Amino acid sequence: MNFIKTCVREREIKWPYHVNMRLRGRLISREAILDSVDTYEIIEEYSKDKYRSSYLILAKHTGKPIHILVSPDTKSNNVTIITAYRPEPWKWEKAFKTRRKT
Repeated sequence: MNFIKTCVREREIKWPYHVNMRLRGRLISREAILDSVDTYEIIEEYSKDKYRSSYLILAKHTGKPIHILVSPDTKSNNVTIITAYRPEPWKWEKAFKTRRKT
């Protein structure tokens, strides 16, 4: 988590084209992701993701939850923001850290 937070604070971030389009469509600004760095909490880990490990992070911006999927690259000293969205209450438990069982 420290590596991720450091990269975000130092703006060592890759923003792929598709994530920029998704953020715009979901009305989430880059600033919301950047400004909420102090609230980041890893809630899920995907160690066998396609290219390298990624982490689902819960962040709070202006008191509202945001889920951010991040892939750290320790060799290149940066993180890639894969996607971000506002979690839907019917899919997540109250604290937005645990998926509801269906």
